[in-house]
Amino acid sequence: MNVTADSATSTSDEVSSNVSLILGEMANTASGIDYGQVSRLAQQISDAERVFLAGAGRSGLVLRMAAMRLMHLGKTVHVAGDTTTPAINTGDVLVVASGSGTTSGVVKAAQTALSAGARVAAVTANPTSPLAALADAVVVIPAAQKTDHGSEVSQQYSGSLFEQSLFLVTESVFHSLWGATDEPAEQLWLRHANLE
Repeated sequence: MNVTADSATSTSDEVSSNVSLILGEMANTASGIDYGQVSRLAQQISDAERVFLAGAGRSGLVLRMAAMRLMHLGKTVHVAGDTTTPAINTGDVLVVASGSGTTSGVVKAAQTALSAGARVAAVTANPTSPLAALADAVVVIPAAQKTDHGSEVSQQYSGSLFEQSLFLVTESVFHSLWGATDEPAEQLWLRHANLE
């Protein structure tokens, strides 16, 4: 099916309705998160000498945003797969995200991190997944799986609700860690990229 400019145009009421749908789903999902789990994730990050992050697709993009915020806090942060990412070791933590908890590259990264003596913290929608089984800390987001197209949990496409909720979780971790410091926003801003 080809979408023409005329058929792709939505009314302001349709856009408003979609925003309400998304916000409602996010609120429902956020209310089902165990924030004790999120607190343990924040503690793992706080205690780590270095923080590594690994995710695929849109989840990986959300983790890249989280990496930037952790860098602003002064943490030594690396994104798996970048050309300058060093080897992970004891004392480090790998933060991984996968809605299904079965994404092969993410599971492999967790296995490698554990074999190197690092800790693993996972965010997933599947608490019985291979990824969750590997993690020292697990945050379960009660969102639909990306291939669950008939889900009653979400009317959104694919894994959108998981990825949106992942962003909320990582932002809440950042704000919690920042709140534990006495650094003003101006100090964090000094660490912001200046080669943009």
